Order: sequence, then C-alpha cells, then structure tokens
Amino acid sequence: MADGKKMKYSVKDTVFRDMFSKKKYLIQLYSALHPEDKTITQADLEIVTLQSILLNGIYNDLGFMVRGKQLMILVEAQSTWSANIVIRALIYLMSTYQDYFNANQIQLYGSHKVKIPKPELYVIYTGDKGNHPAVLSLKDEFFPDLDCCIDAKVKMIYLQDSDDIIDQYIGFCRVCNEQVALHGRTLKAAKEIIRICRDRNLLREYLSERETEVEEIMLTLFDQEHVWNIERNNIRAAALVEGWDKGKAEGINQGILQKETQVVLSMFRHNMSVEDIAEINDLSIDKVKEILKTAAVLH
Repeated sequence: MADGKKMKYSVKDTVFRDMFSKKKYLIQLYSALHPEDKTITQADLEIVTLQSILLNGIYNDLGFMVRGKQLMILVEAQSTWSANIVIRALIYLMSTYQDYFNANQIQLYGSHKVKIPKPELYVIYTGDKGNHPAVLSLKDEFFPDLDCCIDAKVKMIYLQDSDDIIDQYIGFCRVCNEQVALHGRTLKAAKEIIRICRDRNLLREYLSERETEVEEIMLTLFDQEHVWNIERNNIRAAALVEGWDKGKAEGINQGILQKETQVVLSMFRHNMSVEDIAEINDLSIDKVKEILKTAAVLH
C-alpha cells in the first residue's frame, strides 16, 4: 500500500452488516431499541437493507420492517462523528421508501393518500459520547436560525452500562481498535480480537459460530494489498516458468483478472459495499460493478 494511503474499509462495518442480516441477531437489536415490545418474533421482522448498489451506488448498513408495514427502522454504525450522518440517513430513508413503493406498486400521483410505514432512524456511535447530542436533527444542525421546510431526526446510541447486543457490538469495535493499535493489521490482531471478545462475552455466540470465517474476513481487510502482491508475483512467475512467449502477457493478465473476479465476488457475498471492495483492491467503482454484473449474468 502506498505510503500515507489509509484504508476506508473496516472489519467492524462488515461484521455489523453480516451479523444483523441474520434474524436471530436482528431480533436482539430490535429488542434493545424497543424493550417494551415483549411479543416480537423473528417472523415479524423483514430485512429491507438497500441492495441496489449495482445501479445507483447507494447502500446502508441495515434496514428492516416490523410487523408488516407498521414500522421501518434504519440503523447505521459509525465510528467517526459528523453532522452529515443525518443527511445520509435521510437519503437512505427516501431510497428505502422508493423501493417500498415499487415493491408494493404504490402510486404517488393519484388523489388517494397512501399508507407508509412509520420511520425510525438510528446511528450506533462506537466512539466516545463526549458532548454529542442524543438526537441529531437536520434542521438544528444545518438551518438552526431559518424556517426550514423539512427536518429529519436520528437517534444516536452510545455505549451504556448494558450487556445487550448494541453494547456488545460497541465493545467489539473498541477491542478491534485496541488490538490493531497494538499488533497492526495482522493475524495476531485478528486472533486476539476474537479471543478477547469471547472472554468478555462480546458477540460471543456470533464469533464462536463463525470464528474461521470472521478471521478470514479480518485478514482480507487487514492485508489485502500484501495478498494481491503475492498473487501477482506467483502468476507472473508461473507464466515465465511455462515459457509463454507471444501469449505470456495475455496469460498473466488473464490470471490476474480471474483472481480479481474471485476476490470481488467473495467480498460482495460477505455483504461488503462496492465502495469498500473498490478501495481494498485499488479498482474503480465502475470496474467492481462491471465484475459483479458479469458474474450475475454468468450465474
């Protein structure tokens, strides 16, 4: 990786998306947000996380509906504070509503008033609370002294004295930060993260079930550039040993392309965003979309 180039992707985000794509963990999240609801079941939850990234580049961490069309909840996980969080949340909400209207064939241009799910917007903030607000308001942040025609409010969730799955996830993120600071993006850091979290009962069930897979995800994210350099060198060495002449360059390029496709598809299946995949592999977003579209046609 070039000097000074910082990775934008994070194993913390990948674990968040993967874990809450499973209803047995999603229901724990909902119960932490709505502890008063004692009758909720997994069957009452429907995941509606934006999946249209191949078309418009928009994706969010988690979206789900509760009891049919009653409630729509969007949740993001953030480690860096920014007032722009509320703008992103509003974009995700409108895009999710658009998908909902299309799926249910709801016409917005007629005279009949449509029914829509009540929205709730949350951000799980894994940093220190400091002086950050409990609720982030679009109007208060961007138009505090103006008569604004629109507002959106995001409830911010910080670390609390709790053992619910939200606090466990925040604890997991903090262990990740500590171990990467100590050991860098290495196998030792990956193993220590899993060991410490299991010892502290932080996402223990999830990590125990998927220890090998989570470790592989970590290593892919931690050291993808190193892996790619080794793979490229191996492909070039094999090409030279086999004595390719005219077809040597073509063979090398084809080998790299095949590996590139495999890595992109693997990351996408682990719920990684197009932007993260592009960043890790030093590809353009358009190139990643092209690979995924081609794979969708082939399969």
